[in-house]
Amino acid sequence: MTGPDTMDKARGRKRARGGARQSAARLAAVQALYQVELSAAPVETVLAEFLALRLDEELDGVSLAAADRGLLGLLVRGVGKERDELDDMLAAVLDEDWPVERLETLLQILLRVGAFELSRRPEAPVRVVISEYVDLAGAFFGGKEPGLVNGVLDRLARELRPEAFEAPGTG
Repeated sequence: MTGPDTMDKARGRKRARGGARQSAARLAAVQALYQVELSAAPVETVLAEFLALRLDEELDGVSLAAADRGLLGLLVRGVGKERDELDDMLAAVLDEDWPVERLETLLQILLRVGAFELSRRPEAPVRVVISEYVDLAGAFFGGKEPGLVNGVLDRLARELRPEAFEAPGTG
């Protein structure tokens, strides 16, 4: 799904931020949710498989062994449970000509997981969340998709967590 050069770039940025366990969990969550989407398997079945078997693998050159299992479970279960609500949030910030359903499946999943983190994980810094999903989009796609992910998640974050964009000392 990805090329080695783009994954190397994404891994380098993730290491610089020091969140390798969370980055690996985000990648695994996107992969698990993609599997759910393609196979129509229950979320719990796919998550159990990932926790038991897939975390010992490498996905596109990234070892998932160090993935934060708690975050992986939270993301996969949360997005699985709140998919319609997340799509509504995304629809509110997407252009009317580009509904969520019109986006490529993997792009939908990246945006849903990013939206879930922005809306349900206030402890996760907004800029880190956005950057992580932009990095993942860049690893999976070679076109304008990372820019789309950046723009959509930035607009959503400004609505959900405007305080994250206030200049220090103004709020």
